[in-house]
Amino acid sequence: MSLAEKLQKDLTDAMRAKDELRLSVLRMIKSALKYKETEKIRPLEEGEILQVLQTLVKQRKESIEQFTKGGRQDLADKELKELAIVESYLPAGATAAEMDAAVSKAIAETAASSIKQMGAVVKAAKAHLEGKTVDGKALSDLVRERLSKLTTP
Repeated sequence: MSLAEKLQKDLTDAMRAKDELRLSVLRMIKSALKYKETEKIRPLEEGEILQVLQTLVKQRKESIEQFTKGGRQDLADKELKELAIVESYLPAGATAAEMDAAVSKAIAETAASSIKQMGAVVKAAKAHLEGKTVDGKALSDLVRERLSKLTTP
């Protein structure tokens, strides 16, 4: 069963169960996917669906941060519940050890020796972590840290 089919099935199940929060989140996901499909003028591939879901996760995390700073814990809690539902459709996230190993391989492959080659290293590391959910900011921070250690005597 593809991810799109699973989303549709879960949407129907949420309607039957009268699970308002889950129904709302699934409708939001379907809407985001439909918008992206319209933008690309073709059905989305599995990888593109995952990218849309990762974008939604990032938006939820940013909203939680802003609501918490603004003292709106009620809204932050709602976003947190939505985040959990969206994340349930993403593959398992890369662990710190997996990210560390991927960065090491990427640095060795690209023979990077300075921070100027950071883009190539990040790209290679993402290729090693294919199929896993990767926090891009955490990955680039790790690459920056490792490359700066190489250049600092």
